[in-house]
Amino acid sequence: MTGGPPEDVRDQDALRDPPARPLGPADGRSEDEAGERDYAPLPDLVQQVREWLDQNRLDLIETLTSDLHSADLADLLEQVGAEERRLLLQVLRPNLDPELFAHLDSSIREELVEIMEPREIAAAVAEMESDDAIDLIEDLDEERRAEILAALPAEARAQVEEGLTYPEYSAGRLMQRDLVAVPQFWTVGKVLDFLRASGDDLPEEFYDIFIVDPMHRIVGSVPISRVMRSKRAVKVQDIAIEDIHKIPATMDQEEVAFLFRQYGLVSAPVVDAAGRLIGVVMVDDVVDVIDEEAEDDLLKLGGVADTDIYRAVLDTTKARFSWLAINMVTAFLAASVIGLFEATIERIVALAVLLPVVAGMGGNAGTQTLTVAVRAIATRELSDANALRFVGKEALVGAINGSTFALLVGAAAGLWFRDPMIGVVIGCAMVVNLFVAGLAGTLIPLGLTKLRIDPAVASSVFLTTVTDVVGFFAFLGLAALILL
Repeated sequence: MTGGPPEDVRDQDALRDPPARPLGPADGRSEDEAGERDYAPLPDLVQQVREWLDQNRLDLIETLTSDLHSADLADLLEQVGAEERRLLLQVLRPNLDPELFAHLDSSIREELVEIMEPREIAAAVAEMESDDAIDLIEDLDEERRAEILAALPAEARAQVEEGLTYPEYSAGRLMQRDLVAVPQFWTVGKVLDFLRASGDDLPEEFYDIFIVDPMHRIVGSVPISRVMRSKRAVKVQDIAIEDIHKIPATMDQEEVAFLFRQYGLVSAPVVDAAGRLIGVVMVDDVVDVIDEEAEDDLLKLGGVADTDIYRAVLDTTKARFSWLAINMVTAFLAASVIGLFEATIERIVALAVLLPVVAGMGGNAGTQTLTVAVRAIATRELSDANALRFVGKEALVGAINGSTFALLVGAAAGLWFRDPMIGVVIGCAMVVNLFVAGLAGTLIPLGLTKLRIDPAVASSVFLTTVTDVVGFFAFLGLAALILL
């Protein structure tokens, strides 16, 4: 009789070499060989965890997850179902890495916070970097927030409460309070001695040492690499970078991201209204902001307020309803244009067949231009200084593409319906619509920006309306003039 090994033996094999477990020195390889760790695909990890949850083998899951980075663990928690997530959290709770919350989607994070005790959340918040702690606390309801704040140590509570006083999406919310600042008169040797003596009191990661005056106003900064290369007797003020980019605490995070991208910053000091140094923004947090802003623009262009892959069906339905309602109104506007030429369509049925071609080509061409324009506005590549040149270029591109496709579509339509004049009509309409699409794709976001309206939110609605209305009117109007 043949078969697999006993279940207890299989479990021990799984413990020694579980799927998706990072490979390292414990796998029999040298430290150098393990420099680049190998990972199995996330679906394999999820499947394995689900199987062990079904078998109630929590010990195996604990061993497996102990090797995972907090970002990978966050991916695992997001991929499993709600009930599986609850069971998995029970395994993780005794040794929960606070950094996990920084990587979780906000919807999943709120779900886990609701399950956990306030003292557990407070313990995690106390160990988190101040910006991540504030990001976690700010999403909670007032009652839950008060419970967690009450359970925090006094110093951590003061930092979080101070951070919450700054506007949402501002540098004050983004900055870290832990930094290294020294007086103007200190020497390199004094700084090095201070750093060695501070030990665990130093920030976990820092790149610049800030120089402050007696009023704690920043007067310069020194990269840590420059300190390490300088002689001990040199004053830090003599090797300081004086051209520093101070960030007001109230500055919008999108402005902060622009400064980092524009000047290639790694860290930047944050100052209050009096110019006193109160925090530092690090490049890793700015990378998150750039990703969030890009994602936000992409979602808004698609008519979605927020990423909703983890939201409940009813919440997702409500979030999308208003946008669809607006599109319904604009669709009726385009339909009314078709209604004006009802008699023309009745006499020449081929027009009804070709209408989607005109509208679709115009809409796609306009979306291409609109996407470029919205992103260029967000990155400040498009401004009043070069707007006219950009509009002219996109209109010319639309006219050239319109002329090219007019020949192709016109020839195809003429052969299809055996009437060359139908090809002429749709060809002319194609030129008009793609030219207008190029204009609308640039002028609409520029105009909305002037009105202080986010172009990513409203541009696509106006663009679709313009290209549909102009396309239908040009095609059917020319058909009524030429064919009848």
